[in-house]
Amino acid sequence: MHVCTVPTDEPESDGTAEWDSTTIVVVECDEGIGYTYCEQAAAQLIQDTLADLVHEDVRRAWLDMQRAVRNAGRPGIAACAISAVDQALWDRKARTLGVSLVDLLGAAHEDVPVYGSGGFCTYSLDRLREQLGGWASQGIPRVKMKLGREPDADPKRLDVARRAIGDDTELFVDANGAFTAKDALGWAERYADEWNVSWFEEPVSSGDFDGLRMLREHGPGGLDIAAGEYAYTPEDARNIVECVDVLQLDVTRCLGITGVLSASGLANAHGKDVSAHCAPAISAHAFCAVERRRHLEYFHDHIRIEELLFDGRPELRDGALHPDRSRPGNGLELKRKELDKWSA
Repeated sequence: MHVCTVPTDEPESDGTAEWDSTTIVVVECDEGIGYTYCEQAAAQLIQDTLADLVHEDVRRAWLDMQRAVRNAGRPGIAACAISAVDQALWDRKARTLGVSLVDLLGAAHEDVPVYGSGGFCTYSLDRLREQLGGWASQGIPRVKMKLGREPDADPKRLDVARRAIGDDTELFVDANGAFTAKDALGWAERYADEWNVSWFEEPVSSGDFDGLRMLREHGPGGLDIAAGEYAYTPEDARNIVECVDVLQLDVTRCLGITGVLSASGLANAHGKDVSAHCAPAISAHAFCAVERRRHLEYFHDHIRIEELLFDGRPELRDGALHPDRSRPGNGLELKRKELDKWSA
């Protein structure tokens, strides 16, 4: 197991948080590899509680791990720890069978479309223009920026973003829960009307179900309301799915690949698309098996870290990630010198 903390390339913030580094916990189970973006405490929990529950039956191990953390609290750090182990177990199984993880899970799609994600509130206008415009010029047909920290400054930032990407690229925004529901509704109307924004993520806290539902029901047409990156458990996904247009799931948080498959069935039952939150190297494999997958967040911080630590990442081509189905398992190989360099 490895715990690596990697500094950001410059200070970053969104509507409700600031950070200057990202921590990843990488799990090895024989030849299987899994990971989560979480605190070092996840590694301790894996070592002390989850490691003894690993066995060949992936879904049974998944249930056993959840029972083992009941009193510690399943959402949060425990769910992240289970996510990493669950990924590693699926990867080990695929490698043992000599097949790609996509094929083992049963691919519904050949690829997963992406959207470029960054545009942090701390960025200068020049950096915002460079990053979002760069993704658009690479053929990524949708990009996302953060906002809500200083709402009065956002119109100028949105002007810069829209000019940088042109009229043919979709513009997404993410407030990370910065607004009240009434304020978010007012901004939603402006975003759609003035900048042709088509995606409003976490306009209010993901725990504000009434607020999310109000935005979904009364927001402007053509503007999807999205949330779910903090859906750690099936119960979380159940509570959110009725309140949004698109359910987000994070394979490094929502109890792993098994959790994604479980929650995607819930989305199917409610007629909702699913969008993958972050962690592109593993999300591409998991979400190829999601029937109503819409797209995947190609997140700046995670792109940097996964390029640094892993070989065999899915290829970005024509605005989508394509897992290499000729490679066994998830196709990832660890760059051990880099892991050692950044390990806590």
